[in-house]
Amino acid sequence: MNLTVSNTKKATRHQPAIRIRKAKLRDAAAIQSLPYESFLEYERAYTPEAFQITTPEKREIESRIKHWTVWVALHANVIVGTVSAHPEGGTLHIRSMAVRPSMRGRGIGKLLLQRVEKFASANRYKRLILNTTPFLASAIRLYERFGFQATGSERDWFGTTVSAMAKQVIQTHS
Repeated sequence: MNLTVSNTKKATRHQPAIRIRKAKLRDAAAIQSLPYESFLEYERAYTPEAFQITTPEKREIESRIKHWTVWVALHANVIVGTVSAHPEGGTLHIRSMAVRPSMRGRGIGKLLLQRVEKFASANRYKRLILNTTPFLASAIRLYERFGFQATGSERDWFGTTVSAMAKQVIQTHS
C-alpha cells in the first residue's frame, strides 16, 4: 500500500512531493546508506559498538523488512528517509529513523512519524516508544513536537547513554 503525502509546501515542478511507502527487499541497499549518512557526524559521540548497531548492514535491514514494518520516504523516486517499527506487546517500538542530511528540514521526519502513528492506530497499538541519545538534539525536538515525552528511563547501551521517549496512540478506528 502506497501512501502519498506532501509536506506543508505544495509540490512543484522543482520540488516533488515526498511519498511514503512500505520498504521492499530491493530497497535494503539504499536504506543501508541512510543511517550511516545521518549519524556519521555524531560517530565520535557513540561507542564503536553502538555506532555499528545504529548503522545496520544490508543483511540486518533485509531481516527487518521481512519481520518488522519498514517504511521509506521518496523524493523524485529516490529513497531519502526511512523508519522501522516492531511490536513489543501493545507498544510499537520505533527504530532506525534516518533522513538523508541534504534533505533535512523538509518535514520528512514528521511524515515518517505520521505514517508510523497511522499504522499503530490502525493496528490497535496503545503506545509508541523510541530510544534516542542526548546528543541528537534536533531529533529530540522533532519527537517532542510530535508529542513524544521523555519517560525518565535512561540506560547504558553499548557504552552510549540512551533515553526512552513515548507517546500514547490515539485510536482512529470505530
